[in-house]
Amino acid sequence: FFHKHFAGRPEVILALEMGGNNPLIIWDPADVDAAADIAAQSAFLTTGQRCSCARRVILPEGAFGDAVIEAIVARAKGLKIGAWDEDDIFMGPLVSEQAATNAVEFQMMLSKKGGQSLRRLKRMDRGGGFVTAGVIDVTNATDIPDEELFGPLMQIIRVPDFNSALERANATRYGLSGGLISDDDALWIQAHLEMRAGILNRNRPTAGASGAMPFGGPGLSGNFRPGAYYAADYSAWPQASQVSQTATRMTAQGFPK
Repeated sequence: FFHKHFAGRPEVILALEMGGNNPLIIWDPADVDAAADIAAQSAFLTTGQRCSCARRVILPEGAFGDAVIEAIVARAKGLKIGAWDEDDIFMGPLVSEQAATNAVEFQMMLSKKGGQSLRRLKRMDRGGGFVTAGVIDVTNATDIPDEELFGPLMQIIRVPDFNSALERANATRYGLSGGLISDDDALWIQAHLEMRAGILNRNRPTAGASGAMPFGGPGLSGNFRPGAYYAADYSAWPQASQVSQTATRMTAQGFPK
């Protein structure tokens, strides 16, 4: 819509930030609890209503992945949910009752496509947009839409090897944020080279952003005009100047003296 609206108006700078279906890969870190902490905060911070929240958490098959999932589910169950004026609250409500309904319906859709609910996202009996955090394994689900749900629902994907993890991470039209939880420097280098994301963190939550760095991403996440640190570049126009304190005589080949 905006591209069409501004077609033929090159004097107007159009800067878009359009969200993402963000992946977080967890690959054999030594501290399972730390990995679960980072994953849970990536997915559930601000009730999953940050565009940089992790929507898809990708884990290896086997005992390590099982242990991380168990720890993530435990954290989802233990999150303190309440209003802004209550004490020691991690998650507040979704922005509206309709947003809560949308989150429940999205979870139901994933279940119908083969997803296995590990911790169900539910409406809470206190009105408004209050919901619990949900975790659903979509490894064997089919035809999952590449959509961003603004809500606390983590999708789990299990893969046999790291190359498959990268492939699943990039299986999206978006490219806003992504992350890797791993102690292996070589895997980080590979992820840094191959993951398609404008914000890529290692052993840190995906849901944090710094105004001292660019914020944006490729694909449907934007149009290559990142915000935050670079916002001044599309909020003003540059002016170049060459300055001398006084006018001086010019010399050049073939120029009269």
